[in-house]
Amino acid sequence: MKIGVIIYSDDPETVWNAFRFANFARASGDEVSVFLIGKGVELESVLSEKFNVPEQWQTFISTGGKIFACGTCLELHGLKPSPIYTVATLNNLYEIVKTSDRVISF
Repeated sequence: MKIGVIIYSDDPETVWNAFRFANFARASGDEVSVFLIGKGVELESVLSEKFNVPEQWQTFISTGGKIFACGTCLELHGLKPSPIYTVATLNNLYEIVKTSDRVISF
């Protein structure tokens, strides 16, 4: 199955659970794409002692998961591109939604 995960939060527990789900789906053999939008583009600064967010997104990437980040949102949040994701547009989000069997948002 092809799954699209949309993350629009910078809440550590929410982002941690989103990537836990994405990793579970990858481990189940599904193709998963994550799209960061809004506060979700703050991914690299989402830190918590209780929720190890970096461990989850690093696992996702290491298993072949793809992360896209809204370029407009990056600009609005004053962030520069990062090697962990592809800078994307709404067209990329549209393609993820259009071609996925299921879409879930966090």
